[in-house]
Amino acid sequence: MSDLVKVRLWADSLIRLHLDPAVWTFGFDNAKRRAGLCNFNTKRITVSRYLAARYDDDEVHQILLHEVAHALAGPRAGHGPTWRSTAEDLGYVGSRLHHGETADELAPWVGACPNGHTLYRYRKPRHVTSCGVCSRSFDERFRINWQHREITPSMRRRAAAPGL
Repeated sequence: MSDLVKVRLWADSLIRLHLDPAVWTFGFDNAKRRAGLCNFNTKRITVSRYLAARYDDDEVHQILLHEVAHALAGPRAGHGPTWRSTAEDLGYVGSRLHHGETADELAPWVGACPNGHTLYRYRKPRHVTSCGVCSRSFDERFRINWQHREITPSMRRRAAAPGL
């Protein structure tokens, strides 16, 4: 579990080392599934406060390298060869997407299939869906039953500091 003060110091150091700190800034965001973001419009790199609080230092450092590589490679690079080469030069060793834990406890919509699989949504489901684990196409037998749950401020605070 990373200390968010340390994460900010690492991010600011990487920005000073590889980018122009008069142009690029760092901050935390409230993403629940996405670990990091490089916003070219605002010239801002962000990391999810919820996910950084539950990942170890090495994982968070890799997220920062991933996003700095985006800033260096430019907005058209995506996750293509230019970005990949830039990321590797920085010491990034991960894939283009993170496969770590997400903040499912903050999802206001929880779905259950008849076979016991649980799904989470951050927006209200608009269509009838079935379980993708149980069937590759829609199947009424595996229809998801969605329940809304209230997410309180105390739940958000606990998610931002899971070890406390």
